[in-house]
Amino acid sequence: MVKIVLAKQLASKKIITNDGEELGRLIDLEISESTGKIENLLLEPNLDNQTARRLNKEDGLIVIPYSSVLAASDHIIVDKKTIG
Repeated sequence: MVKIVLAKQLASKKIITNDGEELGRLIDLEISESTGKIENLLLEPNLDNQTARRLNKEDGLIVIPYSSVLAASDHIIVDKKTIG
């Protein structure tokens, strides 16, 4: 069963790696126009975190592929090995 989540419920959620590092907060989503599926998460980086500082930034934002997402509830958890 697919769980439906409204985009406004995801806004400003903390993005955390599977080993507990806080990368930043969700700012926006990149969605495929042809399929309607989420392609990437755009994050405002947590500059206190070394991993967040080294990730590629596009206009000051971190881009995380949606395929890296492991879970989403109070926080969004991503697989550190697949984020860059």
